[in-house]
Formats: sequence, structure tokens, C-alpha cells
Amino acid sequence: MTPPGSTSLLLTVFNTAAAGDAARDVTRCCAARPFTETIVAGRPYQDFDALDAAIDTGFAGLVWLDVVEALNDHPRIGDQSASGWSRAEQAGAAAAPADVTAAIADGNRAYEDAFGHVFLICATGLSGEQVLAALRYRLGNDPAEEHRIVTDELRKITKLRMRKLLGG
Repeated sequence: MTPPGSTSLLLTVFNTAAAGDAARDVTRCCAARPFTETIVAGRPYQDFDALDAAIDTGFAGLVWLDVVEALNDHPRIGDQSASGWSRAEQAGAAAAPADVTAAIADGNRAYEDAFGHVFLICATGLSGEQVLAALRYRLGNDPAEEHRIVTDELRKITKLRMRKLLGG
């Protein structure tokens, strides 16, 4: 994490980029179009604290269909074909023993059957066992609670990705 009030050269470049270029970058972090529009329109950001606040505001304005749009851009947790940020974020799940990865795969199918979308968790720093425990726990949630959790997990992932993208 960067110190409060900090900025970077990449944040400055983002602030002054053409709207289309900035939108492309934001979409790499969260594929919900209304969110992208909010973040791009809110530029310039004085520092990462201001960007984090804008991300929170952008997420507060999303409806469930916007979240689903972003979910469609996320691979299943533990998917060996995941690439880029997803692969790095899911490293703990990917390195888990075979019995844990098989249980995550089974849990993914059960979750998708129950909720109609991929299981999403901010997996950075989590082991495969921790991901599996969260997956099993969340299978017991009702859809409204799970929508709230998924939206918050997506927000956390987006903040991490925006900071990676912009050097924060």
C-alpha cells in the first residue's frame, strides 16, 4: 500500500490520457461499463486516496446487472487457464494440493448452479484451503447476501488492480 496522499507518474499519465485510453485501462480492472464511465469522468485524481474514494463511489452506483457484466470477465477461481492478473491473484489456489483443487472445482460448479455466476473472491494472499473454506461457507448464503459479498469482493479486486496498473 502507498502512503496516504501519495501519487505516481502512472497516475499522472492516467489523469491526462485520452478518455478512450483511460477507459480501456479501467476496463482491464473492472469490466462494468458504468463503473468505467464514472472513473474516467472523475479524473483527475489528486492521489490514490482520491482514486480509492472514487472507486467506492463508482461501486455504490452499480446495480446487480453491472456487477454481472464485470463477473463475465472473471475466470473461475482455480482455473488453470487463468492469465494475467487473475493467475497471479489466484496463485494460492493454483498451488493447492490436488484434493483441494478438485474440491474447489466441485464447489465452483455447485456455486454456479446455486447463484448463476462464477464464485468471486479477492484471492490475493489466500491459500487454496482458505479459498475453499470461503466457497463452502458462501454456498449457504441467500442470493441477496451473496450479491452484496460479490460486489464487495469485486470492489476489493478492482482497487488492487487499479493500484497495480497505476503504480500505487
